[in-house]
Amino acid sequence: MDGFSLADEPRPDDLLLGDGTTLTAEQLSRAEERRRRRDVIEEGAPREGVDIIRRVEAAVIVGVQLPGRTSADVDASLDELEALLDTAGAEVVERVVQRLDTPQAATYIGGGKVAELRELVAAHGADAVVFDDELSPAQQRTLEERIKQKVLDRTIVILDIFAQHATSREGKAQVELAQLNYLLPRLRGWGTALSRQAGGRTAGGAGIGGRGPGETQLEVDRRRIMRRIAKLRRDLKDYARIRETKATERERNRVQVAALVGYTNAGKSSLLNRVTGASVLVENRLFATLDPTVRRLPLEDGRDIVLTDTVGFVRKLPHGLVEAFKSTLEESASADLLLHVVDASHPEAEAHVVAVHEVLEEIGADRVPEQLVLNKIDRADPATVEALARRVQVELNADPVLVSAHTGAGIDELVERIRLRIPGQRLRISAHIPYARQDLVALAHRSGQVVKEAHGVKGTELVADVDEEVARTLRPYLDIDVFAEPPEDWERETGT
Repeated sequence: MDGFSLADEPRPDDLLLGDGTTLTAEQLSRAEERRRRRDVIEEGAPREGVDIIRRVEAAVIVGVQLPGRTSADVDASLDELEALLDTAGAEVVERVVQRLDTPQAATYIGGGKVAELRELVAAHGADAVVFDDELSPAQQRTLEERIKQKVLDRTIVILDIFAQHATSREGKAQVELAQLNYLLPRLRGWGTALSRQAGGRTAGGAGIGGRGPGETQLEVDRRRIMRRIAKLRRDLKDYARIRETKATERERNRVQVAALVGYTNAGKSSLLNRVTGASVLVENRLFATLDPTVRRLPLEDGRDIVLTDTVGFVRKLPHGLVEAFKSTLEESASADLLLHVVDASHPEAEAHVVAVHEVLEEIGADRVPEQLVLNKIDRADPATVEALARRVQVELNADPVLVSAHTGAGIDELVERIRLRIPGQRLRISAHIPYARQDLVALAHRSGQVVKEAHGVKGTELVADVDEEVARTLRPYLDIDVFAEPPEDWERETGT
């Protein structure tokens, strides 16, 4: 048998083997019969691994309130899930919430809610049930069998949105890698009714290695996915090398970088357009822009810095997505300053700040200096914005800038804050520092980039790139006063 389709599906009481042999139910053991009945996919039922990501037009969404979460937390998360589905092109027709002490191992929610979901799906004509939390493959499969409709989770919705909005080759490869990593453990075959490859009598005299039970289409699909994942990872390494080369070039030219980070739809792209005069796509949808954008920003002191717009974050950002986009996200970790953009008009603004900080910590960017930017102040009540600014000052020890990318309010102050927060042009210094002042060596390491360090009889010989303030602190120990006109042979003497 060359393949299998719904039209070829065996009768409920028969079992079709790969070599064409048909066994009746009486010839099967009880265990085999139970397994066969569980694996057979009924007409009209979803086919996991065949069309796991298919168009959804009407969905019922499900949230679970666990201990430590309030009803407001669950409602806010479901509101965001509804916005995600709207971005993906689906409409939410009903939402269901259940309070649980702990998720059920088999179905995540209780049996009664599962029955209620089945009735709601039938009543509203929904073509999917979407859970706000990530489901295990076993939970997803069990729920589909009981609800008789497609069951998805927040993760696959986000992946679908990313797939729609990725435009660069690297972005598309990152999204596909995340999708395949999600799909691989969820592959489900057609039970024992799957066709077999070169097995038994179907080998047709293929010779050594051509006979035997063969392998199911599920195994073939799994192997193909593994090969594709390996190729995508190789491609992403190549893209990462290209990006590293560009970053090295910027470092050699001493170009300083400020990275825009923040919750999705916080207005990062609008802010980039307003500050630099760029024309990046702006849309009032989650993850409207996905691929990173780099633009030049001239400052009043004569410096040219680079602003980068990164992918937006979201609560419960899938770990697989963070892994796939890690090379892109890690650009934030190498920036000189993070501009953390917050939608000041959003009622969950503080929760968004916490969610972004969690992702920054995961990618190692939590130690980069951060400037909080409260955006969209034109859409919020001034008293509410002021109260939010006071709270973040107290709770986060931050001094936020209040701006509106739409009207331009506060933009000049933001650019000035960027100029002050990013150190000025660094100076190459050569110094001999006594061992009694090793705190100055630590200062050079902490605030600059040490090019050469050697330990002599009287102290530490140091060549480093530091900003003007640090250079003035080290001035008593400098071999050559960098604030005076340097001699022509200074670079040769310092070995640079």
